[in-house]
Amino acid sequence: QVQLVESGGGLVQAGGSLRLSCAFSGLRFNMYTMAWFRQAPGKEREFSAAIGWKGGNTAYADSVKGRFTISRDDAKKTVFLQMNSLKPEDSAVYYCAARFGYEDNYNFWGQGTQVTVSS
Repeated sequence: QVQLVESGGGLVQAGGSLRLSCAFSGLRFNMYTMAWFRQAPGKEREFSAAIGWKGGNTAYADSVKGRFTISRDDAKKTVFLQMNSLKPEDSAVYYCAARFGYEDNYNFWGQGTQVTVSS
């Protein structure tokens, strides 16, 4: 069974940076598309970034494009989210998610890590 554990959240001032990590436990990490979602209080969970299992193609929400970078280390079975130029509106619980191969849905989720950006 796949388990995802996020880390790296915290409190940072606007304009600062944080790097989130998501440790994957299970088999065939290199066949999973990995993604980061976030959910702010009173709002729905929204997509932030994803990195594919084949060739490592990336995708970003417009709200984070140019500021966030998603990457993966298949040897360490870890995915990262480098967040730069943080804004108060980036404050949210950030969730790591995994989707196997060509499946449509993200079936595995972490417990989330809190990111708070002060103005």
